[in-house]
Amino acid sequence: MTQFNAKSTTDDVLTGVDLSGQRFLVTGVSAGLGVETARALAAHGADVVGAARDLTKAEGATGAVRDAAKAGGGSFELIQLDLASLASVRAAADALNADGRQFDVVIANAGVMAAPFGKTEDGFETQFGTNHLGHFTFVNRIASLIKDGGRFVSLASSGHRFSDVNLEDPNFDNGDYEPWAAYGRSKTANILFAVEFDRRHKARGVRATALHPGGIHTELARHLDDGAIEALLEQINATAREAGGEEFEFKSIPQGAATSVWAAAVADPAEVGGRYLEDCHVAELADDDGLRAGVRAYAIDPDNAKALWAKSEEMVGERF
Repeated sequence: MTQFNAKSTTDDVLTGVDLSGQRFLVTGVSAGLGVETARALAAHGADVVGAARDLTKAEGATGAVRDAAKAGGGSFELIQLDLASLASVRAAADALNADGRQFDVVIANAGVMAAPFGKTEDGFETQFGTNHLGHFTFVNRIASLIKDGGRFVSLASSGHRFSDVNLEDPNFDNGDYEPWAAYGRSKTANILFAVEFDRRHKARGVRATALHPGGIHTELARHLDDGAIEALLEQINATAREAGGEEFEFKSIPQGAATSVWAAAVADPAEVGGRYLEDCHVAELADDDGLRAGVRAYAIDPDNAKALWAKSEEMVGERF
């Protein structure tokens, strides 16, 4: 099997891959990685359903996806999904279930990063509510639409290294809010969700995986000023220098989306199921400090994953 790396792009990863007849769902297709993921899949013949909060913005952002679908024999359609509203999440899932067409792969790509303190429509802390609970409810509600032998791909981040989940106080009701800690919690939750989803569905051949796309200049950083980004990069690079490692490099958007399409359409499901990926490979366990390669043990701990699942069900008021 070809070995890909941090520099590989979506087109590198999908070279020679025919996705005709396969159906994919990608959330967050109004910018950045979501648009590129949808474009790459459609270009190789896939039928892609893109979900976005703002359909007008998504329409404007996905012209290249439609062009790729036309040229590659795939198709592309949009659905409305606001992950910060359980009413919107449930309506979107209900519509897909009523339609009844199955998916080979669901990619939970949408998210917010380092947002100022706020609450979702349902009263959850913004990042945990949007990044985790919105996807948790949406994906579980359409789980029966994922074909036997299909896949679920959850976009997490090396930001999971900032913090484990806090199941005692998920909404920061009793503590000072810190944007990066909240982001870390939500990204750890994205990984743990994949771990437990994989355990629950692998008997029918459905495998779930989580991944870090890499550091990319996208709209995800809209809540940060340039100074905050530079300070974070300096902190990351100082830690890397101390450890004798390589300094951080931004990826292009096609490089950033490469691990998503690799996980969705190329990687061996038995190798990536229940695991955390980066740079188109399975990440090593790494509990040292700093924002670097590797996955922290708490993020792939099966008991932690089960506890998060139970807490999430309690928070959204549904059992899956």
